[in-house]
Amino acid sequence: MTLLRTELGRTLRGHRLRQRRTLRDVSGAARVSLGYLSEVERGQKEASSELLASICDALDVELADLLAEVSTELRGPDRRVRPLVPAAGVPAETAEQPAAEQVAVPAATASAEPAAAEPALALVGATTRTAHRAGSAVSLAA
Repeated sequence: MTLLRTELGRTLRGHRLRQRRTLRDVSGAARVSLGYLSEVERGQKEASSELLASICDALDVELADLLAEVSTELRGPDRRVRPLVPAAGVPAETAEQPAAEQVAVPAATASAEPAAAEPALALVGATTRTAHRAGSAVSLAA
């Protein structure tokens, strides 16, 4: 089994090398020590979400894209999404339904048209790196 930190590091290093950039260049842009970045790339250190965001920003890679790439690699050769074990108290037939079919619609808002699934969390404010660099705040709202 591959560790998450190992695959994250391998993927970050791949992006850096494809851009023909040095550890020194990226570490300076990400404001992280060269040694620490090297340890993250080698899978020896767990990177915090803030550090990953900073490295991704330095590499001009979206964090979500990095995580999707890592997820694909961690799936293994068959690349299939394996079903999660149903939570206690959840009937098996409900747990096997796609997430979009599990969304409950309150009776007051129910209509003849199917409801679109809404995310549990939504980003509020700036969502781009350019806006982030300008100092705009991003917060999560439930």
